[in-house]
Amino acid sequence: MVYIVNQFIFGKTTALIRSSLLLTLLIFLSCLGAAAQTTISGKLTDTRGRAIPNASISIKDSYDGATSDSTGHYRFVTSETGARMVTVSCIGYNPYEKEITLNNQQIDLNIQVREAANELKAVVVTAGSFEASDSKRTTVLTSLDIVTTASANADVTAALRTLPGTQQIGEKEGLFIRGGSGEEARVFIDGTLVNNFFYSPVPDIAQRGRFSPFLFKGTIFSSGGYSALYGQALSGALILETIDLPEKTSANIGIHSVGGTAGYQHLNKKKNASWGVNYAYTNLWAYFQLVKQRVDYFRVPEFQYADGNFRIKTSKTGMLKGYATFQGNQLGLRSTDVDSLALKNAFTLKNHNIYFNLSWKESLSRSWRIYIGSSYSTNKDNYSNELQNQDNERQEIDEIPYSLKNYTAVLKGNLTTLKTVLEHRFRGLSAIRFGGEYLYFHDDMSFADTLGRHNVMNDRFTAAFAETDIYITNNLAAKLGTRFEHSSLLDRSNIVPRLSIAYKLGSLGQASFAYGLFFQKPEKNQLIVSQTLGYAKASHYIFNLQKVTSVNTLRIEAFYKKYDDLVKTYPGLNNSGYGYAKGVELFWRDKKTFKGVDYWVSYSFLDTKRDYLNYPYSIQPNFAANHTASLVIKKLITKWKTNINGSYSFATGRPYYDIAYNSGASKFEMRDNGKTSTYNNLSISINYLPSLSKPDGKFFTVWVLSVNNVLNQKQVYNYNYSYNGLIKTPVQPPANQFFFIGCFISFGIDRTDDVINNNL
Repeated sequence: MVYIVNQFIFGKTTALIRSSLLLTLLIFLSCLGAAAQTTISGKLTDTRGRAIPNASISIKDSYDGATSDSTGHYRFVTSETGARMVTVSCIGYNPYEKEITLNNQQIDLNIQVREAANELKAVVVTAGSFEASDSKRTTVLTSLDIVTTASANADVTAALRTLPGTQQIGEKEGLFIRGGSGEEARVFIDGTLVNNFFYSPVPDIAQRGRFSPFLFKGTIFSSGGYSALYGQALSGALILETIDLPEKTSANIGIHSVGGTAGYQHLNKKKNASWGVNYAYTNLWAYFQLVKQRVDYFRVPEFQYADGNFRIKTSKTGMLKGYATFQGNQLGLRSTDVDSLALKNAFTLKNHNIYFNLSWKESLSRSWRIYIGSSYSTNKDNYSNELQNQDNERQEIDEIPYSLKNYTAVLKGNLTTLKTVLEHRFRGLSAIRFGGEYLYFHDDMSFADTLGRHNVMNDRFTAAFAETDIYITNNLAAKLGTRFEHSSLLDRSNIVPRLSIAYKLGSLGQASFAYGLFFQKPEKNQLIVSQTLGYAKASHYIFNLQKVTSVNTLRIEAFYKKYDDLVKTYPGLNNSGYGYAKGVELFWRDKKTFKGVDYWVSYSFLDTKRDYLNYPYSIQPNFAANHTASLVIKKLITKWKTNINGSYSFATGRPYYDIAYNSGASKFEMRDNGKTSTYNNLSISINYLPSLSKPDGKFFTVWVLSVNNVLNQKQVYNYNYSYNGLIKTPVQPPANQFFFIGCFISFGIDRTDDVINNNL
């Protein structure tokens, strides 16, 4: 699987590639033939014979299915054949599965499902969080949602940018949430912090996440007010849980326009243990021959990815999981120097990253459960920059700012984590969770520049936490939590309270309120200069209204955040910064109104200002737009075995500033400011799943075509300024558009859902 097709490969296509892609698409569609079909119909009822509306009935591992109407009746057509599993899902009822044989004959199938335990009817605290794979909250975005979101390119965080509360940032990696910078959101895998979730930074080019969405079975995206079990994120948290055992032994291969993939997953005969490996290689040389880039890549981006995993069911309720990745990439690019248009900056990066995660869950008794997780990561970046003339020859100019532009840097970062959580469930739904975590950060940074610095920093960060779910009734619940945190590097501690309350409104609606304090250490580049800095602090207030059914979701949320102790860089590094963020957000997802269409709409209004870093006073940060919106549409054409996906994202212009030090006035001042043009991006992807499998169903294939920024609109993310402020150049993507085409084949199990967009 390719998890690493980076955003800097977006390119403006030539006439040749446009013609080739169009021809390929026409060939795809012309090959679509009318397949034999089976009609399945019936009525869905509960154990009392009452009709169940708005339930989802489908053929497992296919796109074929329907939703029951107000009388419980359903009907759909499928071209699948042989033994297949019919599944039913509906809020408040136990999942249902039944094997049937599809032989092109009409099937009448009346289904009776049982009402689920009371916990599915109980109110659930959700303020600030979108959850997937949690039956109490239903699914918002699944792994398949992520990879079939046309603009996401199979990147978890890119898909999340279609949800409310996030910003459309193209020049820097990270999740920018509700007025917070990309550094103010953290990612956790199986409960432990990930130190380098994104690929290493490249000037003015956002980097994607390192991990495939199909690694994860559960996704919790918290845009504020997250659980006391997690910390050190001012704005929000992305909490990911890896998958358990696979269904069958399987293999897959893929060939696409920028590389290839291969993988194997083995499940033992007892179906209680598995292991697997994957490898992916990406090289953009051929692509760059067809697609013109704004920057000169003298070292073409090249990526290698390998992973291995094992999963062991230690008991009926226990699971031991291990996962390791190795990733390496390199690139080199030249861009015009902003201080002198006659000079260039030649930037190079070589990166190696290793990540390992080990976790164990087990029920100790009917009421006690334990979780133990650990992870280790090491990341090494070799950076260099060289000032060059028009003949690409190195230049040495002994005056500022040119003297600062020849440098090399070796940045090494290691993180070791250990976390333990004990949970005790009381009678009913109430529970208490408590535990602790230990994180050891080791950073070694060497800079060969005018200062010749070498810094080593170690931090032993410890935390203890406790959290309880209190169900007063099925209609009223509260979540109370607190954390204690201590950093040996800062030699400071804090106590972090969290509170959430939820009240049920009718059968499917509820209201929630959340409050909490959130702290975060300064960034490494700030601690290099001064280790006397303290924690930054944010207070979150969130009010949420939502109504969720199996076919639609409506969510409205208002929030207010107050920032204190933000880092200021003048005069000297200190914690005198402050700010606020407030706004309203809307999310609507609908799977019923239009037959065969699943779509969602999100909108965010954000009002935020802050005084931090070198800002001369409180201003709107340059990563925050006042209005953002997204529309994602997915159309399944079962007759053609084709999935057509489109996404459109919009954002009003973001502010840009030229802030410089005025030596005469002894302070930083604003030399220039304005707003960028509005952001617009329409993307599409088409996934064709021809029936190339043998009768025993061992071989499956999928063709993929994807186009980003279909309308070829010019994007300007920000502006760079010369040292004297006389020159201003726009920050833009390396190319306006990106085109992708690929073919993927899986063996042993139908994994077409997985490969539909694993490489988009």
